Amino acid sequence: MSGVRRAVEFLVTRVLRSRLGIAIGIAVLVFGIIGAARLVSGPGDPTSGLSNRPNRPITTVAPTAGDDGAFSTGPPPSPVTRSGELTPEQTAKRFVTAWLGKPGTTAEQWQEDLRPLSTPALTDKLAGVDPSGVPVGQTDGDVTLQPRAENFVEVLVPLDTGRLRLELVAPDGRWLVDAVDWEQK
Repeated sequence: MSGVRRAVEFLVTRVLRSRLGIAIGIAVLVFGIIGAARLVSGPGDPTSGLSNRPNRPITTVAPTAGDDGAFSTGPPPSPVTRSGELTPEQTAKRFVTAWLGKPGTTAEQWQEDLRPLSTPALTDKLAGVDPSGVPVGQTDGDVTLQPRAENFVEVLVPLDTGRLRLELVAPDGRWLVDAVDWEQK
């Protein structure tokens, strides 16, 4: 009997007073409560709960509610041009003509031809650019205008070697090219 007494005494005086002993005691208590709850509740219904897969897709929007994307804003407003100024199409055509340049055009002359049709930001980006390294070609179709706002349009210019995409802005009604992008065929 002295062995059992020593084991109980060791358990009460040393193990249950340490952090490890307390953690083990709490774990035994939690598992005991969970086990007792399962015994009392009986067998569960296998068709309930999240373990079963749905028999059809889960939707958060009714399929008949229409487009759940960005709200419809209607067609973009028509570009506004100050009276006496060039339209976006005219500005784009003149810019493309200057962009393609003429044989023998110097870098200074090329940039000077683009300056009145460009924003100061684009003029700064093009400073020091050699026109011989710029993609060239001949226009190969009509200019396509895609209005985005009253003072912002995107213009696509087909060339025989690719497509030139221009972004034009008109904060004060005067259209200027703000960005140039080249897509090769």
